[in-house]
Amino acid sequence: MSQKILLNATEVHIALHRLACQLIENHDTFENTVLIGIQPRGIFLAERLKKILSEDYKIKKVQLGHLDITFYRDDFRRSEKPLEASKTSLNFIIEDKRVVFVDDVLFTGRSIRSALTAIQSFGRPLEIELLTLIDRRFSRHLPIQPDYRGRQVDAIGDEKVKVCWKDKDGEDAVYLVNA
Repeated sequence: MSQKILLNATEVHIALHRLACQLIENHDTFENTVLIGIQPRGIFLAERLKKILSEDYKIKKVQLGHLDITFYRDDFRRSEKPLEASKTSLNFIIEDKRVVFVDDVLFTGRSIRSALTAIQSFGRPLEIELLTLIDRRFSRHLPIQPDYRGRQVDAIGDEKVKVCWKDKDGEDAVYLVNA
């Protein structure tokens, strides 16, 4: 297995700040906007963005939730092993809010479709946007596109995109992995 670095720590830092600035341009004070990290790995990106918005750009009230989509996926019964759900944590009302889904990699679009279904159990948002660090544009199975993207990657075949977070994996980096 070989891997090629797509983003190093400095480039991840720059991408995160650019994404935060784009969010501020469209959501100003975040008064009616909530960030929702899609479990499992979107929560790391969402938490980093909240920290940047709060600490670096002094946005006072950034609401952050975590959404588990395990049992909303169209492939959840295809696994040989029992699935373990992650925790959903939404400590706010999403009714009539502007929701920004946050996920690390947009691949086929199926996770986002599942998130769209799952969020309906919690109310009816005013609108939903999608923010992703990596957009694998040639892998889409569904007509889903991000509103905000850190980087577009042309990964094909067996290539996988691996996002590493300092808090979880010991480094901020994005790799293209060949199986």
